[in-house]
Amino acid sequence: MERLEFARQLRAEQTDAEQRLWQHLRAKRLLGLKFRRQKPIGPYIVDFICQERMLVIEVDGGQHLESGSDQARDAWLIRRGFRVLRFWNHEVLLETEAVLEAIRLAAEEAYPGNPLSPSPSP
Repeated sequence: MERLEFARQLRAEQTDAEQRLWQHLRAKRLLGLKFRRQKPIGPYIVDFICQERMLVIEVDGGQHLESGSDQARDAWLIRRGFRVLRFWNHEVLLETEAVLEAIRLAAEEAYPGNPLSPSPSP
């Protein structure tokens, strides 16, 4: 199956946790940033990405427990300048606000001095 077609299939078959997170990220709802879901990047398809902030968010289930392929994917993305955040499905479902706060902080940290970051105190 072609990667773009596979990405479309993944978007259509999102997990409950991915759906919950997407409701908060879509339509520039978080800090006015554009996020995409199930986006092909190089040889991988990432769950969510904000290219403006070079931020990748992965939502993992039990199949990712100690996954060597996840480590290789993260290393590949990091070498290309991306910051990778990983959350477990249960974190997204049960601690949604904490997950969103972690994403917000990472987005602001990605570009210190960006217009979204608070000004440093004098």
